[in-house]
Amino acid sequence: MYQPKDSSKSPRFCGVRTFMRLEQIQTTENVNFAVLGVPFDTAASNRTGQRLGPQHIRNFSTLLRPYNPDMEINIFDYCSGVDYGDIDVIPGNIHRTYDNMVEGLTPLLDAEVTPVIMGGDHSISLGNLRAFYKKYGPVALVHFDSHGDTWDNYYGEKYMHGTPFRRAVEEGLIDTDHSIQVGMRGPLYGPGDIEDARDLGFEVIPMKDVRKLGFNEVISRIHQRTEDRPVFVSYDIDFVDPAFAPGTGTPEVAGPNSYEALEYVRGLDGLNLVGFDLVEVLPTYDHNEITAALASSIMYEMITLIALKKRHALLTTSEETASQS
Repeated sequence: MYQPKDSSKSPRFCGVRTFMRLEQIQTTENVNFAVLGVPFDTAASNRTGQRLGPQHIRNFSTLLRPYNPDMEINIFDYCSGVDYGDIDVIPGNIHRTYDNMVEGLTPLLDAEVTPVIMGGDHSISLGNLRAFYKKYGPVALVHFDSHGDTWDNYYGEKYMHGTPFRRAVEEGLIDTDHSIQVGMRGPLYGPGDIEDARDLGFEVIPMKDVRKLGFNEVISRIHQRTEDRPVFVSYDIDFVDPAFAPGTGTPEVAGPNSYEALEYVRGLDGLNLVGFDLVEVLPTYDHNEITAALASSIMYEMITLIALKKRHALLTTSEETASQS
């Protein structure tokens, strides 16, 4: 079993920085989840520097502890996890980077290891979805963001951080009948910036409707939409209000606070979760590591969901065994 160093015995400021002080090793043996980075930001349209996001998140994540009191579970009672390191990206060449991502993620998915991926800009989600398609076919997407990222092109370019989900739909990687986008807001070029996603088949809940519906109804709609399909969760840190996550490339005001940001992840418990990415953390604008604190906590909640899924499976197996006896 791989688990974090015990910070009551080894100070957090000792050792090489890994996510949550997990062992950095590229193995799939006896591993349930793997944290890995994709430090690519060549497809960003405004601020750049997201390539430094994975290590920035790792630096702050040393404060995380194994017991999640909100979900009442010790992650490592049910899961073994490692920091798998980073995918080797090709600066300036998104297509070769995508190839590297598929090559790097495939062994994990083949071994039933759940990837928890740190970007990088949001263009990396297309590479992630290509890898997941090889394992699961079209997946249900749960997408938290202030932008839909379904533009056809940006500056005439088809592969940018504003286009990955349109490309994914065109490639058949997403089951849009069971996919949902949450949190879209801010000034647009026109109504098509929202309606295009609906035309592609997504259910879309803009932030103004999130506030009207309330948390419980939004979570209920996510569960109803995805049903029992394999679910990939993509979380852009700019989903969160920039007061709580200033370190990002295209901030939009009037988003969730940090507590709500975590609650939306916790509310996914019970879905058939197969993978996650968290993107668009930009250290240059992250004063006092506010964004790193939140991003590492969001990823912690993602890992908690993996542990909860394992616990649910064990309880179901135990109940079935008891009923048969």
